[in-house]
Amino acid sequence: MDGISDIAVGLKRGSDELNGASNGSDTKKLRVEEASPSRVIHIRKLPNEASEAEVIALGLPFGRVTNILTLKGKNQAFLEMGTEEAAITLVNYYSKVPPLIRNFQVFIQYSNHKELKTDAPNQRTQAVLQAVSAVQSTNLDVQDVLAPSLSPVLRIIIDNMFYPVTLDVLQQIFSKFGTVMKIITFTKNNQFQALLQFSDPVNAQQAKMALDGQNIYNSCCTLRIDFSKLVNLNVKYNNDKSRDYTRPELPPGDGQSSIDPAMAAAFSKDSSSLLGKIPATLNPLSAAAAAAAAAGRVALAGQTGSTGVLLVSNLNEEMVTPQSLFTLFGVYGDVQRVKILYNKKDSALIQMSDSNQAQLAMSHLNGQKMYGNIIRVTLSKHQTVALPRDGLDDQGLTKDYANSPLHRFKKPGSKNFQNIFPPSATLHLSNVPQDVTEDDLRLLFSNTGGTVKAFKFFQDRKMALIQMSTVEEAIQALIDLHNYNMGGNQHLRVSFSKSTI
Repeated sequence: MDGISDIAVGLKRGSDELNGASNGSDTKKLRVEEASPSRVIHIRKLPNEASEAEVIALGLPFGRVTNILTLKGKNQAFLEMGTEEAAITLVNYYSKVPPLIRNFQVFIQYSNHKELKTDAPNQRTQAVLQAVSAVQSTNLDVQDVLAPSLSPVLRIIIDNMFYPVTLDVLQQIFSKFGTVMKIITFTKNNQFQALLQFSDPVNAQQAKMALDGQNIYNSCCTLRIDFSKLVNLNVKYNNDKSRDYTRPELPPGDGQSSIDPAMAAAFSKDSSSLLGKIPATLNPLSAAAAAAAAAGRVALAGQTGSTGVLLVSNLNEEMVTPQSLFTLFGVYGDVQRVKILYNKKDSALIQMSDSNQAQLAMSHLNGQKMYGNIIRVTLSKHQTVALPRDGLDDQGLTKDYANSPLHRFKKPGSKNFQNIFPPSATLHLSNVPQDVTEDDLRLLFSNTGGTVKAFKFFQDRKMALIQMSTVEEAIQALIDLHNYNMGGNQHLRVSFSKSTI
């Protein structure tokens, strides 16, 4: 039992140091901050009922956990990581994001010990560690591992997704219940889904109980939540489809899968039916929706007195056409009608499918430059845009696009809902013919009057990123080249990208 005795002595010393720091002792505080990295982590102020599995869950996102020692009477524990690098990543992350167990903040630092040596290891602890090790290598059912604890990973399905739900919106909503460490989004069976990992299984349970069946926005985007069979998510890239908040250094990996092959294979096991019935009527998550709207990511639904018609002013009347407005505003919703005002040709009315799309377009396009002019976009008092009376020639200033094949959002749950971004200098190109080269695309986009600064093909060469020198040039290129016929009846699709090259 020498090893355990040594640990207890080291624990007391570590506790004294920390107590000194909290009492304002500069000398002792310095000793804590300068503790040299170790793969053994010292955890303090654990809740009385905290389980070994919950302590292990703190370390799982950062790598292999090789040993644990809990001291129940002192509400403390030691966690040994597989490598010192994993321990450093863990400590660095939790120095910025307070770790929680059962909604109580715990405190983490490097231990004075370089490894845990226990002469008489606790059999249950070793069993948990072996099971966790098996899960990390084979993605076995975590329910068998952490029983009676639950998985820290939730599987989320969005029903009735008529408006965009981004990775950031999910993070905003779920972070109210604990530390969100990783998110992976994907489309399966034509449904937007996500896997979201908390630092603590208890937080995952609380989030599931509170959010399952809730609507993110009024009457749509219903959350269906279940526990995943996975215990840890292996995220390879940080981009708009996946995010590891513990590893900000990960590459964006444009055009590549954000999930490693073992994870992808596990999804087929993770498709059991959801538990519980979705309530018929529940209040929307108004706080999260408001936060998302404030961030300019998505418009709030059901605002009083809102309209689906926009008034756009300060247009370049020599250049603007109904078609150019249809193309630009169509990035943020399905444009039904456009009317350039006959007696004030620097202004236009644009009718979107509904008020949500109108607000989304307004939040993204107000203040942008179009044909050299900074345009102003506001909500109109009109409920609809009237068509010219039969026989009346309005010089082509009014166009009806209700039946246009170019609407991006006709299909509920379309991937296009997940790819709505503010205007940016970088454009995302898709539906690129196989025989089209980088030089072809650079020349095509240069001919819109801008300068191509960078270009990158995705692996399959059906998609690419192209960066113009300014946002205004990118807006112009999108207007000119979205739906451009590349030959063989293949039409180029252009949208704004969140990525940079």
